[in-house]
Amino acid sequence: MKCITRMLGILAGVGGALLGILITGSAALAYDVPARGGATGPPPPPVIASSGMAGWQITLIAVGAALLASVLAVVADRSWLARRHRSAASA
Repeated sequence: MKCITRMLGILAGVGGALLGILITGSAALAYDVPARGGATGPPPPPVIASSGMAGWQITLIAVGAALLASVLAVVADRSWLARRHRSAASA
């Protein structure tokens, strides 16, 4: 049963990798098709993106993620420690 689970995990990983390659590969291989007669015309003007996330929002997300990770680590450690003591006391 362990072998089947491992093989399904490997198959899921390979499938995910292939899906990622298919999704991003089509954009990487795209090119401009010239109009009839071979004239492409002048290039379009550059687009300047001025949007984005403010610095305080990035800081807030990072602090929230650090707090969540620390809380989850403490909960996991305490549950592991409680399980370890319980099995030693019952033996």
